[in-house]
Amino acid sequence: MTTMKRTKNIRAALYARVSTGDQDVGLQLDELRAVAQQRGWTIQAEYVDEGVSGSTESRPALDQMLAAARSGKIELVACWRFDRFARSTSHLLRALEEFRVLGVSFVSLREQVDTTTPVGKVLFTLIAAIGEFEKALIVERVKAGVARAQLQGKNCGRPRRELDLRAAEILIGQGHSVRQVAVMLTVPRGTLRRRLQEAGSKVPVPEPVENPA
Repeated sequence: MTTMKRTKNIRAALYARVSTGDQDVGLQLDELRAVAQQRGWTIQAEYVDEGVSGSTESRPALDQMLAAARSGKIELVACWRFDRFARSTSHLLRALEEFRVLGVSFVSLREQVDTTTPVGKVLFTLIAAIGEFEKALIVERVKAGVARAQLQGKNCGRPRRELDLRAAEILIGQGHSVRQVAVMLTVPRGTLRRRLQEAGSKVPVPEPVENPA
C-alpha cells in the first residue's frame, strides 16, 4: 500500500461493512485503525454495518455516520473499499459531493483515494462538475420529452379542471363574490379568478384585497 500523507488531529470516522454474519469485519477495521494511527487521526467513532447488504443506501451505521458529518462532529470519513461504502457509482458520487459541500474529507484505502491531498481535492472538483453535468442532462431530457409530447398534442401538465364559467358569471353578476362562487362551484378561488380572466369574461372580477396589518 502506498504511504499516504500524514494529517494530524483530524476527527475521523471509520466505516466498515460486511453483508453476512459469517464474514469478519475485523480485517477492514484493523487496516483502517493502522492508517489512522500512522497519520495521526483522532478516531471519533467507528461505524459498522454487519450483515447488511450493500444494495441499499440506507443502513443503520452509515446513516448515523452521515448524520455525524452533517452536524460537524467529524472531519474525515475513511472506508476500506468503495463497495463497502457505496451501493453504486451514483451513490458514491452523491455522497462525495455532499462531503465536499460539508468540508469533510474522504479516504478509501484500497482505491488509494485521499481527498486531503491536492490530487484528492481535484477529485472533489471533478465530482462536482460531473454532478452538474448530470443535472443538466436530466433537465435537457425532460425538456425534450415535454416538447415532443406537446408536438404530439399531449398535455404534459396537470389536467385542466372543467369549469362552468357561464354559471360563475351569472352568480358574480347577481352580486356574489368570487370567494362565494368558488365555494359554490367547489373550485379554488385563484383558479376561478384566473380562468375567468383567461376567458376574457366581461363580468367584473375584483382583485383580491389584502387584509390590513
